[in-house]
Amino acid sequence: MTATATDSTSRQAWAEEVRRLAEERDAVILAHNYQRPEIQDVAHHTGDSLALSRLAAQVEARTIVFCGVHFMAETAKILAPEKTVLLPDPNAGCSLADTITAEDVRAWKAEHPGAVVVAYVNTTAAVKAETDICCTSSNAADVIRSIPEDREILFLPDQFLGAHVKRVTGRENIHVWMGECHVHAGIDGHTLRERVDSEPDAEVYVHPECGCATSALYLVGSGAVPQERVKVLSTGGMLDAAERTDAAKVLIATETGMLHQLRNANGTTQFEAVNDRAECHYMKMIDPEKLLNSLRNGTTEITVDADVSERARRSVERMVSIGSPSRGGE
Repeated sequence: MTATATDSTSRQAWAEEVRRLAEERDAVILAHNYQRPEIQDVAHHTGDSLALSRLAAQVEARTIVFCGVHFMAETAKILAPEKTVLLPDPNAGCSLADTITAEDVRAWKAEHPGAVVVAYVNTTAAVKAETDICCTSSNAADVIRSIPEDREILFLPDQFLGAHVKRVTGRENIHVWMGECHVHAGIDGHTLRERVDSEPDAEVYVHPECGCATSALYLVGSGAVPQERVKVLSTGGMLDAAERTDAAKVLIATETGMLHQLRNANGTTQFEAVNDRAECHYMKMIDPEKLLNSLRNGTTEITVDADVSERARRSVERMVSIGSPSRGGE
């Protein structure tokens, strides 16, 4: 049996070995919604990065194997500092998190003294440590509304989520960092309009990180598409909506790994990607072989500087206390 074998017998043997090693190591396997299907299926828990990090802090297991990207494993370590957190591939990064550094945040704050810094959870621990409060895509608007209206806000790092929050809150004193996830940015308005036109009866779920989020709301506002057909949702919101919908087809504007969870949640609706090339190569870096290696050899342990961790934890805990990140904060 090899970890990369594709036949069902080998896949089952691999999964049994993964679970055996996890029990032996007193480890819990957490997998993000964008991971490979076989990684999602073998994990003890699958979800968005914040929900999984909160689980990491609650589970009794001494070791967390986080199948996601680096900032997610960091967040788990911040919320569960006493646990060992492993990331099966240390090179699994994030193009969005890479668009801003702690130095950038300090310089931006110096230009806007007194402003409140709000950071999307998709950021490094060092950036979170420079932040007043974090947010997810599902509670970003609630976080913004919790801030006095006369206070300037610096929102980072995602420009599309920032623009969405400005629209739904009506706040004008929000400065938005011009970062983006290269995968979500590639799901553009032109592609969305083409798919919506070709599928006149389909519902559309759009992640607010996507480059097409503005176009989606324009289509609704202009009357080109009925409002009930288009929903701007976090990943967890998509899962909730998928469980309730009776639509024959739903078009999904987010990373394609999400389709696996949606299809598992509702076997009668057809779920299709708005852009079937919207695949994050960082998320797909963790494969069966790397997961086995992590469990066998303890690779790769994630650590966070104690001072950075303490400051970052405050901004994350403030986020958790406002609104509801639900099971899908991203």
